[in-house]
Amino acid sequence: MNERVQLLLSTADDELIVGWRDSEWTGIAPTLEEDVAFSSIAQNEIGHARALYELAAAELGTNADALAFDRSPHEYRCAPLVELHLLEWAHTIARRYLYEEADRLRIDALMRSADTELAGLAAKIDREETYHRLHAELWADRLRDEPRFRAAVEELWPYALGLLEPELRPELARRIGLRVDSTQAIERGEHTPALAELWHEMTEVRRSEPGAEW
Repeated sequence: MNERVQLLLSTADDELIVGWRDSEWTGIAPTLEEDVAFSSIAQNEIGHARALYELAAAELGTNADALAFDRSPHEYRCAPLVELHLLEWAHTIARRYLYEEADRLRIDALMRSADTELAGLAAKIDREETYHRLHAELWADRLRDEPRFRAAVEELWPYALGLLEPELRPELARRIGLRVDSTQAIERGEHTPALAELWHEMTEVRRSEPGAEW
């Protein structure tokens, strides 16, 4: 598997899994407004995943549905941050904030890529991420002095570093106001038990109805 495909799958898997995790708040978020917001964000993230999977599928001779649902859990390349099953609002907002800041840096790097197809898709995704970032920033500003939120950001910080290549991590630390040098990043490559649980739910229809499309 070449580096381009690995990059596409890593990014797509992050978007797919975080989209599913965000969708879990639909109907149980603190307010109706947040029900709608998280549902919309989840749909966008999953849509971005599909677009990235389609680029990878063209090289692998398969299709986006197969890449999203026909691999086993250990074949996914997502970062542990997106896998976590977070049941508290402070942790969920902390992840959304950290994910959006890291994803912004990743998308910026992709838009500068010499790969014009990938750079073009990254530019389109970047435009669609504007609302996601605004949502995350508003909540982070609202909760900035809340001890539970600060504790959640610090707890998830090692996971957030694992989203990015090492050269992008210092800038993420600068934006968040935390440190890189004293933190052991939780890297891609080893999955949390939560991923297997989510995979069984996420692929249930596909496994029960071969050929089902999303």
